[in-house]
Amino acid sequence: MINILIVLFSFFHPFYVSVTDINHNPKNKSLEISSKIFFDDLENGIENENHVRFDIIKPVDKTKVNALIASYIKKHLQIKVDGKLLTMNYLGYEIQEDAAWCYLEIPKVNKVSNIEINNNILFKLHSEQINMLNVTVNGKRQSTKLDAPTSRASFGF
Repeated sequence: MINILIVLFSFFHPFYVSVTDINHNPKNKSLEISSKIFFDDLENGIENENHVRFDIIKPVDKTKVNALIASYIKKHLQIKVDGKLLTMNYLGYEIQEDAAWCYLEIPKVNKVSNIEINNNILFKLHSEQINMLNVTVNGKRQSTKLDAPTSRASFGF
């Protein structure tokens, strides 16, 4: 019986959360970004904004799906380092269990004193959305939780 409940809960998640990890890699002088988002919510959020239907797990056109995901994340996740808005390069995504891991990178980031993040991923889809942020710079990790509609956080290093 417990196994049946676990399977049911994995299909119908009653909470809405994403986790974004941002790591400054001083060796490569870059910010490495990964966002873990329930894939069904990501699919629905993109479909609602772009009025398109697609299958994130078995895409007919993976290039188109990558473009949709890249556009969505870049629109809903912005990062400023030391007051300067930076452009992210989308690297791709992979599905693990019930989540999509989306990978991005910002090159040419020599050092980080302050990082400001605006993350409103899925806020238009779920008023209960929570976006967790983990930022690591010089081995020091700081984290926060953004409850919709609050979408901004700042970290000093």
